[in-house]
Amino acid sequence: MQGEGTGGRPEAIVLAGGFGTRLQSVVSDVPKPMAPVAGRPFLCYLLDSLLRQGYTRAVLATGYLHEKVESYFGTDYHGLALAYARETEPLGTGGAMVNALQHCHSESVTVLNGDTLLLADLRDFQQFYLQQRTPLAVVLRTVEDAGRYGAVDIDADGRITSFHEKDPQHGPGLINGGIYQISRSLLDAYAVGEPFSFEREVLQRRYRDEAFYGYRTEGYFIDIGVPDDYRRAQSELPLL
Repeated sequence: MQGEGTGGRPEAIVLAGGFGTRLQSVVSDVPKPMAPVAGRPFLCYLLDSLLRQGYTRAVLATGYLHEKVESYFGTDYHGLALAYARETEPLGTGGAMVNALQHCHSESVTVLNGDTLLLADLRDFQQFYLQQRTPLAVVLRTVEDAGRYGAVDIDADGRITSFHEKDPQHGPGLINGGIYQISRSLLDAYAVGEPFSFEREVLQRRYRDEAFYGYRTEGYFIDIGVPDDYRRAQSELPLL
């Protein structure tokens, strides 16, 4: 299968280098994905979700306080083999992906934001990606306040037709859930070490010409990037 790595298992990149600027009032001594939730780093819950769905290898794209991530997790998390793609200066989400792809073996890879948890059926998502013959598929989630994140529109076939900037007046809608299935070739034009935003430079600039697709899910979703949701995570995540 195109989305699988060596050994017939899917491979993931986790973007785990976030500064956590909006969380500084409650978490200031670790990278955002390492923020403690009910006694465990948030990243544990994300890696647990990968393990449950058959992933056996993940590349953690680290940056800010990378040693905190590497010393906690090492090279194995309950059977999930871990590698690290460390950035020595901020590369943005796109630059972090390109850097991490140097450590991947697959033709296509699942990429996840390290500060959000969305419980989607990733096996089904990979099948969707293959069926659409697209270089990029995005997991989308309906939320009550799409304006907080920026909304995404799709047509009847799931092809992405537009992106909307953050708008407090938007109300309910579909948002980018922070999970992608990408073909390696999608990022061929970018050099290793080149900083860029994946969302701005790839998603929002190229979707009209390259037929990107959105996969809808209603699975549990939380973004710990703001203090209110970080506090909510303390009680909700241990129950998953």
